Amino acid sequence: MASNSKSKPTPKESPAEPFKRAVSGCLRALARQPELEVAFAAERPGLMGGKARLPEPSRKLTRAEAAIVRGNADSMALRLACHDAAVHRRLQPAGQQARAVFEAVEQARVEAIGARRMEGVAMNLTAMLDDRFHRNKFDDVSDRADAPIEEAVALMVRERLTGLAPPPAARKLVELWRPLIEERAGEDLDRLEELVENQRQFGDVVHDLLESLEMGEDRSSESEEEDEEGEEEQKKQESGEEGEGADSDDEQRMSSEDTQMSAEDMPDQASESAESPSADMSDDSEMGDSETPGEPQRPRQFGQNEPRGPDYRAFTPKFDETIAAEDLCEPEELDRLRGYLDKQLSSLQGVVSRLANRLQRRLMAQQNRSWDFDLEEGMLDPARLTRVIIDPMHALSFKAEKDTEFRDTVVTLLLDNSGSMRGRPITVAATCADILARTLERCGVKVEILGFTTRAWKGGQSREHWLSAGKPANPGRLNDLRHIIYKAADAPWRRARKNLGLMMREGLLKENIDGEALDWAHKRLLGRPEQRKILMMISDGAPVDDSTLSVNPGNYLERHLRWVIEEIETRSPVELIAIGIGHDVTRYYRRAVTIVDAEELGGVMTEKLAELFAEKAVAPERSAGGRRKRVA
Repeated sequence: MASNSKSKPTPKESPAEPFKRAVSGCLRALARQPELEVAFAAERPGLMGGKARLPEPSRKLTRAEAAIVRGNADSMALRLACHDAAVHRRLQPAGQQARAVFEAVEQARVEAIGARRMEGVAMNLTAMLDDRFHRNKFDDVSDRADAPIEEAVALMVRERLTGLAPPPAARKLVELWRPLIEERAGEDLDRLEELVENQRQFGDVVHDLLESLEMGEDRSSESEEEDEEGEEEQKKQESGEEGEGADSDDEQRMSSEDTQMSAEDMPDQASESAESPSADMSDDSEMGDSETPGEPQRPRQFGQNEPRGPDYRAFTPKFDETIAAEDLCEPEELDRLRGYLDKQLSSLQGVVSRLANRLQRRLMAQQNRSWDFDLEEGMLDPARLTRVIIDPMHALSFKAEKDTEFRDTVVTLLLDNSGSMRGRPITVAATCADILARTLERCGVKVEILGFTTRAWKGGQSREHWLSAGKPANPGRLNDLRHIIYKAADAPWRRARKNLGLMMREGLLKENIDGEALDWAHKRLLGRPEQRKILMMISDGAPVDDSTLSVNPGNYLERHLRWVIEEIETRSPVELIAIGIGHDVTRYYRRAVTIVDAEELGGVMTEKLAELFAEKAVAPERSAGGRRKRVA
């Protein structure tokens, strides 16, 4: 007898779901990682921590869109299958521009391996590259200053290894640099084809190529010893292991740490720098000799003993500004931008609000009323009145409520306002800061929200001042800082909420000089009267300012950032914590966490704040030698 009950209809899946499953399966198979987590999101594609993020396909998927998504998947799979992060770290140069070229060429190598073996993969990768260069507006580039040399070198390496011409959107970029690169490094490019399967030997030739382009650096003896050990180990593996054994070693090499490193080396870094002006800031049409002030100057020796902090300086600070958000645009525009921010994140706001409410409940649970009794002044204690009745000569007894420790706390949220944060990351960061500020204010904790960027691309007035001064060598920081106060610690949230909409303003986000921003926020905290001070840095990458790095050593900004971090972590009462969005910040900060998706930011921020407030001691514990213990 047929049942009268109606069966529950199965939900209809999106038309793009079968395509997503097919792409995910191909990615795992090509990468030889069946457990790899694959996600689709409307963000930049990326790979970190054993998770791959691909572009979200549209419901009405075109042939061109499908090829672009597959190209991103193939690029990540080949990176996982053909790239050894340990070898890469040993070979990687220290200079900013040299490292950018090295990263881009290594990605071209792994993609060339797949393109040489599979015609379909070659077509997908070409579609992906053409889309990337088209989105970064390189179709009509006409000046080398706007054409990153690392992209040109990588495309010429791809051309040598696969025989494929640069994609249409990148042809002008390559032609701008081709005569110079061919003249100086043509022979090195010709040597790469035979070594495409050997990452170590390939990397050695790339170092020769960098020397030919006058970007080379001396590698330390320690790195050379590691290379020799790696070569011996490789020979043993080649002679004694075949088949499944080799596959097993490949899987072991791709540990979680190596996967995170390879994610940092993904072409997202290159595309991120492509969105901003080129790191090649030379004023001359030719690269010139290394003594030209417009060329990057990089040290021939580097190591732990080089000076880090005291040698850092600004060429001129008179163009820097520290400004309140409301002074950067009209009130009507702030209202419009705030409305846009609320509209963009109506869905995310509910999730972050629930996390913030959970944090509030955990904080309020610590507010159980406790009292000090038998005081000489305060509130009259009615429970002790019986003493006065029994003995009229007995003094009255008073009580006072104890203050909750975390109420005497100030939290500073320092937000990276660089160009690479455009889109979803900065929108999520603004909303999380907004909701957390409101939550902590309810609990009696003061919150300050700060942002940092530069006033212009390519140096602004500081660079013009340097040029007019005759281009003195090693000028130091060569850009105009812009430090923004979105919410001062003493300002109520209701007055400052509109200011966070400023982050949605077109053209605000430019370059990031993290060291000086961190020092600025830290000094503001030191001037606060609260007993406990917490500084949370939210960033998506290392400090990058093309104008400064083009005329100073390549690690100039990063070295200063490390020095500032060490000063705060070892000598300051301020508790410092960092959150990296798609970028491993644990190599800079002792107390840090890295997230892959911007959507994870709200949960991580609330969780880390809850952990800090849950600590019994007001001051963090210190290990032997006066250094704070790192929080896992």
